[in-house]
Amino acid sequence: MGTVNLELSPARRKARRRRARRRYLTVLLFMSPWIIGFLWLYVYPMFASLYFSFTKYDGLLGSPRWTGLTNYRFMFTHDPLFWQSLRNTIWIVIVGVPLTILLGVGTAYVLTKPRRGRSFYRLAFFVPTMVPAVAASIAFLFLLNPSGPIDTALRFFHIPRPLWFQDPQWSKPGLVLLGLWGVGSTMIIFLAALLNVPSHLYEAADIEGANAWQKFRHITLPMISPVIFFSAVIGVIYGFQYFTEAYVIAQGAGGGTGPGSGSSLGYPLGSTLFYTIWLYQQGFESFHLGYASAMAWVLFVIVMACTLVLIKSSNRWVYYQGGFR
Repeated sequence: MGTVNLELSPARRKARRRRARRRYLTVLLFMSPWIIGFLWLYVYPMFASLYFSFTKYDGLLGSPRWTGLTNYRFMFTHDPLFWQSLRNTIWIVIVGVPLTILLGVGTAYVLTKPRRGRSFYRLAFFVPTMVPAVAASIAFLFLLNPSGPIDTALRFFHIPRPLWFQDPQWSKPGLVLLGLWGVGSTMIIFLAALLNVPSHLYEAADIEGANAWQKFRHITLPMISPVIFFSAVIGVIYGFQYFTEAYVIAQGAGGGTGPGSGSSLGYPLGSTLFYTIWLYQQGFESFHLGYASAMAWVLFVIVMACTLVLIKSSNRWVYYQGGFR
């Protein structure tokens, strides 16, 4: 019995390669707008800023002048506002991110309980996230004003009234309070995670006689730990880029005559001067683009390091269906 020759003839192999090349070119053609946009709007600015970080450049007059590590040396040794802005930013990350996660988990857990009005309660917690950050900041400026409704209510009950955005000790807690008001975006993903926990695990725990805390500790938390991990990573990245709320609050509370005016930058007493605000002031108001680029790359390294630490530590506490990551 004869054997069948499965080898393709040279003409067929050439035709197959031609068809494969045509498919690749078609795919590349449809992807080209995204590829061009990614290279032009992301990759090129990224490497350009890396180059600018080693130069003195104002973006207006003349070309970048190579200065080596001068920007980085000045940043770490001669710029006190760099360290102040970094401390404020670390504070908002260390305090704001855990509180947001705790409130998000707690709120989502409570919202799984009611049987009547469940949709209304969920909507009420989520609606604040739809308010623009600038509008929310202006609203909190009014609410936490020394003569505003919050302090008026505290005075009625003879409770000490903080000066909030007029007092450096209370300005950052006021910003955290503003952030917690918009916790609905975090709450909604925790709510989805809680509703996705298999009910048979709770039924088995009831048979074993577990109480509410034991079920929450040994079932609920491990099952939603991937969402906690995701919220922590996103919260840290956002926290180090904290800008809009603090900038608006400082301008409004400080009574500055314009963006970045000396009287309102970081008002009061630099307590709301965050890293990105100082970077913005250096790059787009003082036009020290080389120095601002160096600050941006230092921020990139800090955020990357924090993210890697979270990812590395997740092996110990993030649980997936198949076991620990």
